[in-house]
Amino acid sequence: MANHKSAQKRIRSNESKKLRNKYQHKTTRNAVRKLRSLTDKSEAQTLFTSVSSLLDKLAKKNIIHANKAANLKSGLALKINKL
Repeated sequence: MANHKSAQKRIRSNESKKLRNKYQHKTTRNAVRKLRSLTDKSEAQTLFTSVSSLLDKLAKKNIIHANKAANLKSGLALKINKL
């Protein structure tokens, strides 16, 4: 257990940030899965804009690496173009 007040506060804040990051990461993963399962091109294009926005936000907040976000967006764009 932490001995300093600041260390105890850091433990509490880390836990709340962990839960928030986990929620955002899981939400984005589900959105990517949903986009990959679509077969209609127009529907996929509308969803792609929101998914790419989510990925950019996660990368900006360092929840996921910027290169991972770029790779996911690139792969999704290729899939949509093939539809």
